[in-house]
Amino acid sequence: MSGRLSDKVSLITGAGSGIGRASAILFAAEGSRVAVADIDPDAARETVRLITGAGGSAADFRVDVTDPDDGTALAVSVVQRFGTIDVLFNNAGIAGVGVLHETSIELWDRVMAVNVRGVFLVARAILPHMLAAGRGSIINMSSTIAEIGLANRAAYAASKGAVLALTRQMQADYAAHGIRVNALLPGTIHTPFVDRYLAESYDDPVAGLAVLKKRQLTGDLGRPEDVAAAALFLASDESRFVLGSGMFVDGGVRGAK
Repeated sequence: MSGRLSDKVSLITGAGSGIGRASAILFAAEGSRVAVADIDPDAARETVRLITGAGGSAADFRVDVTDPDDGTALAVSVVQRFGTIDVLFNNAGIAGVGVLHETSIELWDRVMAVNVRGVFLVARAILPHMLAAGRGSIINMSSTIAEIGLANRAAYAASKGAVLALTRQMQADYAAHGIRVNALLPGTIHTPFVDRYLAESYDDPVAGLAVLKKRQLTGDLGRPEDVAAAALFLASDESRFVLGSGMFVDGGVRGAK
Protein backbone atom coordinates (compact mmCIF):
# COMPACT_ATOMS: atom_id res chain seq x y z
CA MET A 1 0.00 0.00 0.00
CA SER A 2 1.05 3.61 -0.57
CA GLY A 3 0.37 5.14 2.85
CA ARG A 4 -2.42 7.42 1.66
CA LEU A 5 -3.66 7.85 5.25
CA SER A 6 -0.33 7.90 7.04
CA ASP A 7 -0.42 9.86 10.32
CA LYS A 8 -4.23 10.01 10.29
CA VAL A 9 -6.69 8.66 12.85
CA SER A 10 -9.95 7.35 11.40
CA LEU A 11 -13.15 6.56 13.28
CA ILE A 12 -15.56 4.25 11.47
CA THR A 13 -18.99 3.35 12.86
CA GLY A 14 -20.61 0.08 11.91
CA ALA A 15 -17.11 -1.27 11.35
CA GLY A 16 -17.88 -4.76 12.60
CA SER A 17 -18.96 -6.07 9.20
CA GLY A 18 -19.60 -5.30 5.55
CA ILE A 19 -18.55 -1.93 4.18
CA GLY A 20 -17.41 -0.71 7.59
CA ARG A 21 -15.07 -3.66 8.11
CA ALA A 22 -13.70 -3.45 4.55
CA SER A 23 -13.07 0.27 5.03
CA ALA A 24 -11.37 -0.23 8.39
CA ILE A 25 -9.05 -2.85 6.92
CA LEU A 26 -8.22 -0.70 3.89
CA PHE A 27 -7.70 2.48 5.93
CA ALA A 28 -5.33 0.63 8.26
CA ALA A 29 -3.42 -0.83 5.32
CA GLU A 30 -2.98 2.72 4.04
CA GLY A 31 -1.39 3.83 7.30
CA SER A 32 -4.29 5.08 9.40
CA ARG A 33 -4.78 4.21 13.03
CA VAL A 34 -8.39 3.06 13.08
CA ALA A 35 -11.06 3.34 15.77
CA VAL A 36 -13.41 0.44 15.03
CA ALA A 37 -16.83 1.27 16.46
CA ASP A 38 -19.85 -1.03 16.40
CA ILE A 39 -22.85 -1.92 18.52
CA ASP A 40 -21.65 -5.54 18.43
CA PRO A 41 -18.43 -5.67 20.47
CA ASP A 42 -17.47 -9.13 19.23
CA ALA A 43 -17.73 -8.00 15.62
CA ALA A 44 -15.64 -4.91 16.36
CA ARG A 45 -12.98 -7.02 18.06
CA GLU A 46 -12.84 -9.34 15.06
CA THR A 47 -12.23 -6.40 12.73
CA VAL A 48 -9.43 -5.21 15.01
CA ARG A 49 -7.96 -8.72 15.04
CA LEU A 50 -7.89 -8.76 11.23
CA ILE A 51 -6.18 -5.36 11.15
CA THR A 52 -3.57 -6.02 13.82
CA GLY A 53 -2.89 -9.47 12.39
CA ALA A 54 -1.87 -7.75 9.15
CA GLY A 55 0.41 -5.33 11.01
CA GLY A 56 -2.02 -2.41 11.27
CA SER A 57 -3.05 -0.28 14.25
CA ALA A 58 -6.65 -0.36 15.54
CA ALA A 59 -8.76 -0.42 18.67
CA ASP A 60 -12.37 -1.46 19.17
CA PHE A 61 -15.11 0.63 20.76
CA ARG A 62 -18.72 -0.30 21.45
CA VAL A 63 -21.23 2.37 20.47
CA ASP A 64 -24.97 2.68 20.04
CA VAL A 65 -25.10 5.58 17.60
CA THR A 66 -28.65 6.44 18.68
CA ASP A 67 -27.51 7.17 22.25
CA PRO A 68 -26.10 10.68 22.78
CA ASP A 69 -24.11 9.58 25.82
CA ASP A 70 -22.50 6.81 23.75
CA GLY A 71 -21.55 9.31 21.05
CA THR A 72 -19.92 11.63 23.56
CA ALA A 73 -18.12 8.78 25.29
CA LEU A 74 -16.89 7.45 21.95
CA ALA A 75 -15.34 10.78 21.01
CA VAL A 76 -13.60 11.07 24.38
CA SER A 77 -12.33 7.49 24.28
CA VAL A 78 -10.94 7.72 20.74
CA VAL A 79 -9.13 10.99 21.48
CA GLN A 80 -7.74 9.55 24.70
CA ARG A 81 -6.49 6.49 22.81
CA PHE A 82 -5.16 8.11 19.62
CA GLY A 83 -4.82 11.80 20.43
CA THR A 84 -7.01 13.13 17.64
CA ILE A 85 -9.66 12.26 15.03
CA ASP A 86 -8.86 13.20 11.43
CA VAL A 87 -11.50 11.16 9.63
CA LEU A 88 -15.04 10.24 10.63
CA PHE A 89 -16.89 7.69 8.51
CA ASN A 90 -20.55 7.59 9.62
CA ASN A 91 -21.24 4.16 8.17
CA ALA A 92 -23.59 2.55 10.72
CA GLY A 93 -27.09 1.96 9.35
CA ILE A 94 -30.03 -0.40 9.11
CA ALA A 95 -32.57 -1.32 6.45
CA GLY A 96 -36.28 -0.68 6.43
CA VAL A 97 -38.54 -2.58 4.04
CA GLY A 98 -42.11 -1.57 3.20
CA VAL A 99 -44.32 0.88 1.34
CA LEU A 100 -45.27 3.96 3.33
CA HIS A 101 -48.81 3.03 4.35
CA GLU A 102 -47.64 -0.38 5.57
CA THR A 103 -44.59 0.93 7.44
CA SER A 104 -45.10 0.80 11.19
CA ILE A 105 -44.34 3.85 13.26
CA GLU A 106 -41.88 1.73 15.23
CA LEU A 107 -39.94 0.76 12.08
CA TRP A 108 -39.95 4.34 10.77
CA ASP A 109 -38.64 5.69 14.07
CA ARG A 110 -35.97 2.98 14.34
CA VAL A 111 -34.63 3.57 10.81
CA MET A 112 -34.55 7.33 11.36
CA ALA A 113 -32.90 6.88 14.76
CA VAL A 114 -30.00 4.81 13.43
CA ASN A 115 -29.55 6.25 9.94
CA VAL A 116 -30.14 9.96 10.63
CA ARG A 117 -29.99 10.60 14.37
CA GLY A 118 -26.91 8.36 14.51
CA VAL A 119 -25.07 10.53 11.98
CA PHE A 120 -26.11 13.66 13.85
CA LEU A 121 -25.08 12.43 17.29
CA VAL A 122 -21.69 11.01 16.36
CA ALA A 123 -20.77 13.98 14.16
CA ARG A 124 -21.96 16.34 16.91
CA ALA A 125 -19.59 14.66 19.36
CA ILE A 126 -16.61 14.54 16.99
CA LEU A 127 -16.85 18.00 15.40
CA PRO A 128 -15.50 19.98 18.38
CA HIS A 129 -12.26 17.99 18.12
CA MET A 130 -11.99 18.65 14.38
CA LEU A 131 -12.80 22.33 14.90
CA ALA A 132 -10.04 22.59 17.48
CA ALA A 133 -7.59 20.97 15.06
CA GLY A 134 -8.77 23.07 12.12
CA ARG A 135 -9.07 20.08 9.82
CA GLY A 136 -10.99 16.88 9.17
CA SER A 137 -12.86 14.75 6.69
CA ILE A 138 -16.37 13.48 7.43
CA ILE A 139 -17.94 10.82 5.22
CA ASN A 140 -21.65 10.13 5.64
CA MET A 141 -23.29 7.00 4.30
CA SER A 142 -26.23 7.84 2.09
CA SER A 143 -27.52 5.64 -0.77
CA THR A 144 -28.27 5.86 -4.46
CA ILE A 145 -31.87 5.36 -3.35
CA ALA A 146 -31.79 8.94 -2.05
CA GLU A 147 -31.66 10.04 -5.69
CA ILE A 148 -33.72 7.46 -7.59
CA GLY A 149 -36.09 5.87 -5.10
CA LEU A 150 -36.81 2.15 -4.90
CA ALA A 151 -40.01 0.21 -4.32
CA ASN A 152 -40.79 -0.86 -0.76
CA ARG A 153 -38.16 1.35 0.91
CA ALA A 154 -40.12 4.31 2.29
CA ALA A 155 -38.29 4.68 5.61
CA TYR A 156 -34.88 3.77 4.25
CA ALA A 157 -35.10 6.11 1.25
CA ALA A 158 -36.28 8.98 3.44
CA SER A 159 -33.45 8.41 5.91
CA LYS A 160 -30.77 8.34 3.22
CA GLY A 161 -32.20 11.44 1.56
CA ALA A 162 -31.95 13.19 4.91
CA VAL A 163 -28.31 12.14 5.26
CA LEU A 164 -27.50 13.56 1.83
CA ALA A 165 -29.20 16.87 2.65
CA LEU A 166 -27.47 17.01 6.03
CA THR A 167 -24.11 16.38 4.35
CA ARG A 168 -24.55 19.42 2.12
CA GLN A 169 -25.67 21.58 5.01
CA MET A 170 -22.75 20.47 7.17
CA GLN A 171 -20.34 21.39 4.41
CA ALA A 172 -21.78 24.88 4.17
CA ASP A 173 -21.20 25.30 7.90
CA TYR A 174 -17.77 23.76 8.28
CA ALA A 175 -15.84 24.45 5.06
CA ALA A 176 -14.37 27.62 6.55
CA HIS A 177 -12.93 25.53 9.39
CA GLY A 178 -10.94 23.18 7.16
CA ILE A 179 -13.45 20.34 7.48
CA ARG A 180 -14.69 18.52 4.39
CA VAL A 181 -18.03 16.71 4.46
CA ASN A 182 -19.06 14.30 1.70
CA ALA A 183 -21.48 11.43 1.24
CA LEU A 184 -21.26 8.02 -0.37
CA LEU A 185 -24.24 6.77 -2.37
CA PRO A 186 -23.80 3.04 -2.93
CA GLY A 187 -26.04 0.83 -4.98
CA THR A 188 -26.69 -2.71 -3.82
CA ILE A 189 -23.55 -4.05 -2.20
CA HIS A 190 -23.31 -7.72 -1.28
CA THR A 191 -22.94 -7.55 2.49
CA PRO A 192 -24.50 -9.40 5.46
CA PHE A 193 -27.00 -6.50 5.42
CA VAL A 194 -28.19 -7.64 1.96
CA ASP A 195 -28.13 -11.33 2.89
CA ARG A 196 -30.50 -10.60 5.78
CA TYR A 197 -32.79 -8.64 3.48
CA LEU A 198 -32.90 -11.51 0.97
CA ALA A 199 -33.70 -14.04 3.68
CA GLU A 200 -36.48 -11.86 5.10
CA SER A 201 -38.02 -10.66 1.82
CA TYR A 202 -37.88 -13.59 -0.60
CA ASP A 203 -39.15 -17.15 -0.35
CA ASP A 204 -36.21 -18.03 -2.60
CA PRO A 205 -33.18 -15.87 -1.64
CA VAL A 206 -31.23 -17.11 -4.67
CA ALA A 207 -33.96 -15.87 -7.01
CA GLY A 208 -34.05 -12.63 -5.04
CA LEU A 209 -30.33 -12.19 -5.53
CA ALA A 210 -30.78 -12.59 -9.29
CA VAL A 211 -33.39 -9.81 -9.24
CA LEU A 212 -31.01 -7.48 -7.39
CA LYS A 213 -28.19 -8.17 -9.86
CA LYS A 214 -30.38 -7.15 -12.79
CA ARG A 215 -30.71 -3.62 -11.37
CA GLN A 216 -27.04 -2.82 -12.00
CA LEU A 217 -25.65 -2.08 -15.45
CA THR A 218 -22.75 -4.30 -14.43
CA GLY A 219 -25.14 -7.23 -13.99
CA ASP A 220 -23.68 -7.93 -10.58
CA LEU A 221 -23.68 -6.54 -7.07
CA GLY A 222 -20.91 -4.40 -5.70
CA ARG A 223 -18.46 -5.58 -3.06
CA PRO A 224 -17.76 -3.88 0.26
CA GLU A 225 -14.25 -3.21 -1.05
CA ASP A 226 -15.70 -1.13 -3.91
CA VAL A 227 -17.25 1.30 -1.44
CA ALA A 228 -14.22 1.19 0.84
CA ALA A 229 -12.04 2.38 -2.05
CA ALA A 230 -14.31 5.39 -2.57
CA ALA A 231 -14.28 6.10 1.16
CA LEU A 232 -10.49 5.98 1.12
CA PHE A 233 -10.38 8.66 -1.57
CA LEU A 234 -12.69 10.92 0.44
CA ALA A 235 -10.70 10.31 3.62
CA SER A 236 -7.37 11.09 1.98
CA ASP A 237 -5.86 14.44 1.09
CA GLU A 238 -6.30 13.50 -2.58
CA SER A 239 -9.89 14.72 -2.28
CA ARG A 240 -8.94 18.08 -0.77
CA PHE A 241 -11.03 19.90 -3.43
CA VAL A 242 -14.09 17.64 -3.02
CA LEU A 243 -16.59 19.27 -0.68
CA GLY A 244 -20.30 18.67 -0.11
CA SER A 245 -20.45 15.98 -2.78
CA GLY A 246 -22.45 12.80 -3.13
CA MET A 247 -20.28 10.09 -4.70
CA PHE A 248 -22.18 7.31 -6.46
CA VAL A 249 -20.79 3.79 -6.16
CA ASP A 250 -23.78 2.00 -7.63
CA GLY A 251 -22.77 -0.13 -10.61
CA GLY A 252 -24.80 2.13 -12.89
CA VAL A 253 -28.12 1.37 -11.22
CA ARG A 254 -29.35 4.86 -12.09
CA GLY A 255 -29.12 3.94 -15.76
CA ALA A 256 -30.45 0.40 -15.53
CA LYS A 257 -33.93 -0.66 -16.59
